[in-house]
Amino acid sequence: MRTAFYILICIAIHFSVIAQEYSMPLNKGWKFKETTSQEWLPAIIPGTVHTDLLKNRRIHDPFYRDNESKVQWVSQKDWEYQVSFDVEKSLLSKKHLELVFEGLDTYADVYLNDRLILQANNMFRTWVVDVKQFVRNEKNRLLVHFYSAEHKVDSLAKAALPLVRPSDNNRHYVRKAQYHFGWDWGPRLITCGIWRNVKLKGWDLPETENVSWKKPLNNKIELIQKPDSVGRSFYFTVNGQPVFMKGANWIPADVFLPRVTKAKYRELLVAAKEANINMLRVWGGGIYEDDAFYDQCDSLGIMVWQDFMFAGAMYPGDDAFMENVKQEVIDNIKRLRHHHCIVVWCGNNEMDEAWHNWGWQKQFNISKEDSTLLWNDYKKLFQEMLPQLVQEYDGTRPYISTSPMHGWGRKQSMTEGDSHYWGVWWGLEPIEKYKEKVPRFMSEYGMQAMPNWETITRFSLPQDWDTSSVVMKVHQKHPTGYRNLAVYLVQNGYKPATFKAFVDATQDIQKKALATAITAHMDAAPYCMGTLFWQFNDCWPVASWSVVDYYGNKKKAYYTVKQLFKQPIKKDKLPK
Repeated sequence: MRTAFYILICIAIHFSVIAQEYSMPLNKGWKFKETTSQEWLPAIIPGTVHTDLLKNRRIHDPFYRDNESKVQWVSQKDWEYQVSFDVEKSLLSKKHLELVFEGLDTYADVYLNDRLILQANNMFRTWVVDVKQFVRNEKNRLLVHFYSAEHKVDSLAKAALPLVRPSDNNRHYVRKAQYHFGWDWGPRLITCGIWRNVKLKGWDLPETENVSWKKPLNNKIELIQKPDSVGRSFYFTVNGQPVFMKGANWIPADVFLPRVTKAKYRELLVAAKEANINMLRVWGGGIYEDDAFYDQCDSLGIMVWQDFMFAGAMYPGDDAFMENVKQEVIDNIKRLRHHHCIVVWCGNNEMDEAWHNWGWQKQFNISKEDSTLLWNDYKKLFQEMLPQLVQEYDGTRPYISTSPMHGWGRKQSMTEGDSHYWGVWWGLEPIEKYKEKVPRFMSEYGMQAMPNWETITRFSLPQDWDTSSVVMKVHQKHPTGYRNLAVYLVQNGYKPATFKAFVDATQDIQKKALATAITAHMDAAPYCMGTLFWQFNDCWPVASWSVVDYYGNKKKAYYTVKQLFKQPIKKDKLPK
């Protein structure tokens, strides 16, 4: 009996060794060039074409002064990346060999030893290719040809005519970080590149997917939406206990994503924790963040509202687009579902609101027939496919189809669901209006302020220090940003005589706005059970709604938020 037992143990060990996966990183030794050029330059992987050009001194820093406009040619070109590598015989002998790209941004043809092995079209997917028959022991050549995403989306939009899908540009035709095409706090820098790790992996036994996964322990999350006398509640419970969410919206911490290191994530997230933030909303125009982000949130006890990556546009609904999105969503749910920090999945940012409240049908002259088609595409993606995938691949967390549930001009936005209230700022209403406009859960609101003076001196020169200068206009992306700030300065009795005084005064205004809103929201518990201001951080140096600027400098409002969020919500102010 004992002999048989030892035989079984030996067999188990044998198969364990055989099944062991071996990985060979392929991040070193890359070079790149513009497709029509003959000059290869050294590249850093993970990276982007802009950061590689910057490293090789072929462009100036796009964040400095008005250099953004001077590098627009980069996104209009195609680029190639290439590496040569050898494979050890121990890895080459494995029965299965796969090439794994954890992130390709975005349209890319991949060749291995002159064979086309992959055509990628989604920045958010992990691309895995069986390369057993193509890999050799020495002098393997891997080439990635990136096509201009700018040209690609324009051609897709043109091909769709006469149907027009509403958006501020054609970004919604590509599965790429939407903020790369410009936002009201970010530059238009449509980069490309191998933005996450590359590896060759091998194993012997048939690979079987582990369908079981370690679910987050001691962390049962529920979103409570119950009818009441005024509308419907909207609050989270953790292990049965209602929690008032004190937090902010998170955007990508850089335009050029590989520059966001683990240390950068930690610096920003520790700052959030020290500000007594317990929830961050990962906004849908950015990215599914790196594992390091969620690891830090897990360890710091910061909950995450996770948007899927759709924002402010009506996306395609054809079979190819839907299948591409399906694989993207499966990839990212499976990658992130073990993180106990994630408490809710949300389909998109401001798309339902935009369709019903922003006047798109009139603005884009959309026919009744096309309106029906566009809305059916919306429902197919956000009300059918995404909730089904969340249930199938997670099943432990709530899903909501959009944020906000109702636009800020609608009565229901104050009585049910979550709300984005922009009457203050966009509507130029006085800051005191926050005291009246208190919803069930405020997931966006905010006030702009200039970045800290240390930041301004890093991206500009003294001759730029005026809001009418070209440079300061470049670093203010809201179309009426400086006008709005001027209105709020007058409303609140400020008359800054110098540019530096103006910078200081805008931070005072932001501080007052957030203090007024947060106090109103917290005082209204249990009616209101969450306040997430827009926004926590920046992706480049800019006038924005952030409380921590691109270089990590904290604005005055950061310390106000820290002090207010320190105050506990008394137990008798929580839902029963």
